[in-house]
Amino acid sequence: MSTAMNFSTKSFTPRPPDKGAFPLDHFGECSAFKERFMECLRHSGYESAACRQSAMAYLECRMDRRVTPGHGPGCGRGQRGLQLMANEPLEKLGFKDLINEKSEEKPEK
Repeated sequence: MSTAMNFSTKSFTPRPPDKGAFPLDHFGECSAFKERFMECLRHSGYESAACRQSAMAYLECRMDRRVTPGHGPGCGRGQRGLQLMANEPLEKLGFKDLINEKSEEKPEK
């Protein structure tokens, strides 16, 4: 007598999240920016709002750097030049007010 339980034959295929996941900085290309951010957090009592400039600089560093071929996602599959973080407008990352401050500081020509 067989059981009446039928299990679905569909298999779950995991996929990475749309945002929030990026390769590790194996070579420490942005470690100086990360350390400045962490130091700011320690001095501000871990108040992240006080360290937004440092956070923005760290994210800009990650967007500017590329993963070395043979390391990170896609290694060995012919994918070259992956970034440590996908380019994203800083406005979408919550830094619109800081960008406006930078442009106001620049003298007009």
